[in-house]
Amino acid sequence: MDLFMMNCELLATCSALGYLEGDIYHKEPDCLESVKDLIRYLRHEDDTRDIRQQLGAGQILQNDLLPIITQHTQDKPLFDACIRLMVNLTQPALLCFGKVPDDPAFRHHFLQVTSYLQAYKEAFADEKIFTVLSETLYNLLQLDWEQRAEEDNLLIERILLLVRNVLHVPADPYEEKNVDDDASIHDKLLWAIHMSGLDDLLKFLACAQSEQQWSFHILEIISLMFRDQTSELLVNAGQMRSAQEKQKDMQELELLRQKELAEKRSRTLLRGARHSRFRGSYVIQGLKAIGEKDVIFHQGLHNFKNYSHDVGKPTRRVPKRKQMAQDSENQRRSALNVRLFLREFCIDFLENCYNRLMYLVKEGLIRERAQQHDETYYLWAITFFMAFNRHQNFRPDVVSETISNRTFHFIEKNITNYYEMMLTDRKDATSWSRRMHLALKAYQELLLTVNEMDRSKDVNIQHSSNVIKSNIFYLMEFREIFLTLLRKYDERMQPRSFLRDLVESTHLFLKMLERFCKGRNSLVVQKKRVKRRKHSQKTLQTEPTPEDLEQTWQIVSQELRVSGFQLSESLTQSAVPFDATSETPVDEQRTEALGRIQDCIMSCAGPEALSLLRAARAVWPEGDTFGSVEVEPEEELELLKQILFTKLPKSVPLDSALEEEDGLELEEEEELESVAVSETEFNFLDFIKRFANPSVVRPYIILLRSYSQNSVHTNHCITRMLHRLAVDLKMEALLYQLSIFSMFNKILEDPAVAVYQELVTFAKYVLNRFFVFATKNNKAFVELLFWKNVGAVREMTEGYNKDGEGKKKSKWTPEEEEQLQRLYEEYKDSGVPDIVETILPLLSISHTRREVVSHMVSMGLVDSVKDLKKERKGTRIVLWTEEQEDELQVLFEEFRDSDDVLGNILKRITAKRSRARIVDKILSMGLVSDRRDLYKKRKPSAPGRSSGMTEEEFFDLTGEPREKELEIEEEEEDKSDQDEDEQDYEELVDNSAKEGQKSMSRDNSLKKIHSLRNMVQTLQQQGLSGPVLWLQNSLNRTADDREEDGVSHPVALVPLTEENEDAMENKAFQKLLRAVGIRAPTDGQESFWRISSSLSVHQLRSVAASLDMVEETAAEGDSEGNQENSLTVEMEDNDNQEMRAQALRALLLSRQRKCASSKSKGKYSTYLVMPMLIILLEAKHWRSKHDFLHISTKCDFDYLCFSDRIEEKISKKRRRVLDDDDDDDQRGNEQIQNTLCTLSFMELKDVSSLEGWRS
Repeated sequence: MDLFMMNCELLATCSALGYLEGDIYHKEPDCLESVKDLIRYLRHEDDTRDIRQQLGAGQILQNDLLPIITQHTQDKPLFDACIRLMVNLTQPALLCFGKVPDDPAFRHHFLQVTSYLQAYKEAFADEKIFTVLSETLYNLLQLDWEQRAEEDNLLIERILLLVRNVLHVPADPYEEKNVDDDASIHDKLLWAIHMSGLDDLLKFLACAQSEQQWSFHILEIISLMFRDQTSELLVNAGQMRSAQEKQKDMQELELLRQKELAEKRSRTLLRGARHSRFRGSYVIQGLKAIGEKDVIFHQGLHNFKNYSHDVGKPTRRVPKRKQMAQDSENQRRSALNVRLFLREFCIDFLENCYNRLMYLVKEGLIRERAQQHDETYYLWAITFFMAFNRHQNFRPDVVSETISNRTFHFIEKNITNYYEMMLTDRKDATSWSRRMHLALKAYQELLLTVNEMDRSKDVNIQHSSNVIKSNIFYLMEFREIFLTLLRKYDERMQPRSFLRDLVESTHLFLKMLERFCKGRNSLVVQKKRVKRRKHSQKTLQTEPTPEDLEQTWQIVSQELRVSGFQLSESLTQSAVPFDATSETPVDEQRTEALGRIQDCIMSCAGPEALSLLRAARAVWPEGDTFGSVEVEPEEELELLKQILFTKLPKSVPLDSALEEEDGLELEEEEELESVAVSETEFNFLDFIKRFANPSVVRPYIILLRSYSQNSVHTNHCITRMLHRLAVDLKMEALLYQLSIFSMFNKILEDPAVAVYQELVTFAKYVLNRFFVFATKNNKAFVELLFWKNVGAVREMTEGYNKDGEGKKKSKWTPEEEEQLQRLYEEYKDSGVPDIVETILPLLSISHTRREVVSHMVSMGLVDSVKDLKKERKGTRIVLWTEEQEDELQVLFEEFRDSDDVLGNILKRITAKRSRARIVDKILSMGLVSDRRDLYKKRKPSAPGRSSGMTEEEFFDLTGEPREKELEIEEEEEDKSDQDEDEQDYEELVDNSAKEGQKSMSRDNSLKKIHSLRNMVQTLQQQGLSGPVLWLQNSLNRTADDREEDGVSHPVALVPLTEENEDAMENKAFQKLLRAVGIRAPTDGQESFWRISSSLSVHQLRSVAASLDMVEETAAEGDSEGNQENSLTVEMEDNDNQEMRAQALRALLLSRQRKCASSKSKGKYSTYLVMPMLIILLEAKHWRSKHDFLHISTKCDFDYLCFSDRIEEKISKKRRRVLDDDDDDDQRGNEQIQNTLCTLSFMELKDVSSLEGWRS
């Protein structure tokens, strides 16, 4: 179908819109329906955009739609429909086709749509149209947010989109053919926007609090308004040039004039004064032609200078994928009145809108509320407006939103992302390269702004710039970004303008870094190093014995007492109890801090351990883990002793932890990479050495090829970097390359060589050094053919190494070789699995495995290294036979209910294989569905441990009848030896220690609650009853929230009343807060006290209950005593259930022993135990463990010296079992003592559950 011939239905619809008579447009009755039909047609157009092209060819927008919106504005439905249709018609061609089509036919359609858009843009360059749009937008913005309907918001958005689409249309330079200072169509459009007042509405939308949703639209429109503009031209618009600028322009003109005169003079010298009619033929001696003869030159001698063998040859066609990227930057100078209007717009925008709009856009980008690639408008705004502010009376406050470390990080992250996408998305690499260039220019402008701040006369501004620079120079990512971009530069995808900005940015960064380093004695920076490590076999660390710990403690405690618990200032300042670089939060590093303190004590460093303890108390004051705030020195000493004797969990490396979790052994050693972050002292020359690399020098040489088109500043940046390498680092040999010398020759022969004095001086220096070097090294001219790295430069200057030199070789003496041969002959036929591992520890001088193997091969003991290859675990047996599979299945069925299925199978399987092989085979056989089913199971806690129950319930939960269980125990008793009794006693000792700690914690809790009561009473007397009640309610509310959510987070205490605010500043109230466990605010980061996340729901409620205020002062003593008693009873009741369960377990153990011994020795002991239990049960008035232990002491068993007599008791029991002649009374008395021991260690608080045993 011919697109220029309009479809009949489309033609009828367009005819029904109306007609234009003179300047008046007469609409038809079906005008609104016709507009809606056109919208419907556009929705169903094909891939060639035929409807759009036909409407563009028919000029519907120019002849119908624009007159309708200017003359029939009052018809709101028609106006809205026309705006909607125009937004569709003016959308960019890239959005219509997705990308620039590669197919020629679709490329034609793309260009056709673009031409129609350019015609639309010319039609919109009318002040009347934008006046209607601005008035409509103004009326809509006058409505309050509540009064606006959904249609009003849609109309606002469509007007903004329409303006955006019109401004986005590219210019057609072949049609306009305008010069600088002439008004283009884009300039006319901007002037119409200015005259209609739409620019003021845009500034209002950018700074209005209630219009935040349009921030991305506004920024996009502003960026399109300033397209093809430069900040320098706008700043200088309408201003008189200074004397310095005039002098600079005169110098540039004079240089150009000298260049032209030099070229004219050189042409004059090439030809004689008299024209020669005979051109002549000459033989060029020494230059061979195709054959063996010399070249015959048939032109004048003045043309011989340009002779080359390539003259007359067809130029080689470069493939498209290898062609250099083309610059897409178009800059022109607009008309003066437009530049003045844009300059005033920039000043007002920076003053009132920039910071707020950039904040909103940044938040939208971070929260991903923007469309794809909207961050490019943000990067452009940073580049343009910060440069304008820098040239126009520099004021950091108007651009403070984008002068921060966050902005540097945001831009660096985008540069990295763009580079990765440029490598992965090859088809769209050009677009990603342009975005990367935009991000680089934003980064460059940030550096220029910080550099300008550094030169400010305001001390505060200089301090701010120093803070920013210290952060930039500290982080490795910011220091390495330019080095990485230079190494990764690809001229096929990145244009020359990108390289120019990269070189200038690198020059600026190095200059700032050098100046920053000169003002300081030392600069500490972050360093990241990739560690390559191998899995090593686990080494068993022997734990220190109690005697060693006691000896260590005597040394440390004596040292601390001698020093009077006084620490030096340097030791106090250097104590850091946490790792700031760790990924683990500081609040969760308490256990690691305890480990550090314990390690210091173990190494007999008492002052260091005490300083760490005090520093940890300052970091984690809540919970009294490291002691209270007002702790005494002796209490600190006791706390250090407890830390020393406590078994703390050792930190396990991540790899070994994962290995244990998976339950798989490593089959071979493999290399792993991890990034180690550390700090190091920065050296500027060492950093410059990183640039001494061919991949870095090559981009500079590429940019130097266009030295005549480069600016003076660009050539200076190139020369300065090459000067750093050749002079500062004394690596001029790095530039000994033929292409560089060819360029130097071109510069020296340039007629306008006077313009490039800096380049000429440097080129002569390098060439002179080379010719001096060539006299010493006869291979210097060959070296010109190759790019060289630092190692090659060192070889060139210091001398070449022979093959094999420079490599360290282990020297073997004849005695060592004889010993190696003797050991090999001795163990060759011994059948050891790895002969090298056997020989290594027997050598007199240690050598590595690699050295031993290579030397055995060189001595001829073995033929090849493969003969001594280390065997890998579990790899010799690969195939599974049918018998082995049956054996594996039988073993799995036998041990599937055990705690360690895989461990039992590995011990009993006939064909030994690795753990990984067996796991894979079990999975493939379908015996288990998940490898986690084969992990070693943790032993569950005994049933009924935390809840009180009767003896019958306890035996029912064991899963077997009591009679059957006793039989099993009897059989096991017969099979096992007497060591089981020793284990039972050890378990009893451990349980007793735990119970002792629990009783101590209960006593401490009573003391803490008593002190809280006293604090509350004191605050009540001071009139702070209200804040205490508020604190109590906050604790209860937090406990309810944590119980409901199941998650614990720190909760801030925010005082909302003046009374509570005054209380938070009261010293006594703050002391109460610390005693309760509420954490003080961190300096510079927090403002409120916070309820710690480590407090459980039970702790919160118990503390809140202890804050109950005493109403009557007269009854203070009675109420206090009653409260203590009630708290004691309450705590005892809480422990009742657990104590009952422990008593039942103790009795079960006693009964098992009794039954086992009654068969072999009689049954007197059974009857002797019962009366003693009845005596214990009738002592209902016992309220504490001390009374109980007193009775146990009367029974000839002292609790305090049990640890000294445990060996004696065990030996007595063994003699009792072996000696059959002992009388029954003696055995009964010993059985009673054992039972009393059991009950004593279990610390029975309530023996009422044993009432049933009296009968």
